[in-house]
Amino acid sequence: MKINKNYLNLEDSYLFSTISKKVHAFKENNPNSKVISLGIGDVTLPLCKSVINELHSAVEDMGKAETFKGYGPEQGYEFLRSSIKSYYESHNVKLDLNEIFISDGAKSDVGNILDIMENNNTVLIPDPVYPVYVDTNIMSGRKILYMDANKENNFLPLPDCNIKADIIYICSPNNPTGAVYNHEQLKKWVDYALNNNSIILFDSAYEAFIGDKSLPRSIFEIEGAKKCAIEFCSLSKTAGFTGTRCGYTIVPMELVFDNVKINNLWLRRQTTKFNGVSYIIQRAANAVFSKNGQQEIQESIGYYKENAKLLSATLNKLGFWFVGGTNSPYIWFKCPQNMTSWEFFDYMLNKINVVGTPGAGFGKNGEGFFRITAFGSRENILEAVKRLQTL
Repeated sequence: MKINKNYLNLEDSYLFSTISKKVHAFKENNPNSKVISLGIGDVTLPLCKSVINELHSAVEDMGKAETFKGYGPEQGYEFLRSSIKSYYESHNVKLDLNEIFISDGAKSDVGNILDIMENNNTVLIPDPVYPVYVDTNIMSGRKILYMDANKENNFLPLPDCNIKADIIYICSPNNPTGAVYNHEQLKKWVDYALNNNSIILFDSAYEAFIGDKSLPRSIFEIEGAKKCAIEFCSLSKTAGFTGTRCGYTIVPMELVFDNVKINNLWLRRQTTKFNGVSYIIQRAANAVFSKNGQQEIQESIGYYKENAKLLSATLNKLGFWFVGGTNSPYIWFKCPQNMTSWEFFDYMLNKINVVGTPGAGFGKNGEGFFRITAFGSRENILEAVKRLQTL
């Protein structure tokens, strides 16, 4: 038996463990200090009322023989897929019901989609980046190229015709930077993919935070995208499902490579390796797309966006260069006085007892930058704003 030695090429997940160790040591040495975390990417508000009510109702169904559900369809229950189809139609994107696959979150599918692609494909990934994109391709031994996201391009890199890639990762609104592509910019990526016979893996996990109607919430708003893109989305940040786990992936029927429909391959993969999301969770997810559910989750998203507005206004007042914070829960700013991201982390922790995430943990282009998030209580955000102003 031989192991997959590609795993040995993975870096240790030291970023958040290092942060945890530093914060733990600080608290031990300063037991009376209140440390505020702006580094967490997890939501803090509870599930909305419509979701909770549907969870209770679904649990009751499982206790009655006439409504009990066993194995469900691997692609997801039709009631949820129909609701997602209608949701996309409300944003002027028409989907076929069979193009929608329910999953336990975008993270799983972003990695699992690689099962249906050859390992000798060349992958193009932005830097800085959500680590899952990189690690899942290292696990498969693929060649990885990086596109430079930097201050000069507002962390929104565009295609380079001199670079040939088979698989392209795009996340908009972006994690970690919070930057958002416009229609014209995404059209350039779609055109590149079509011209190079490439596929775009589009992560739209934060689409619900886009309030500017001129910005695309789906890659499929772009002409030609159904012939070159797969879209992944999650209810984790949209509706607080980080502990409940539900998402969906859109694989268009028009997507064809090597004369094979990618939709057919993904369906075959899912029916073999995935037993589907539980009935109870899918019922809860369905409530997110109801009229009341949409109103209630918008209140939560509005809460986080107001937090982001408060943090952005403070950074602007203090003269920090930053992106994000408007159509995203993330704010990405330049560390002052040419500090490294870890130096600034220590400076914030020791001077004002506030924790963020050093940009270096997201790639070499993240060095010298810092990420803070709007996921937190209003009380802590307001206190953090006061402390930031004392720096």
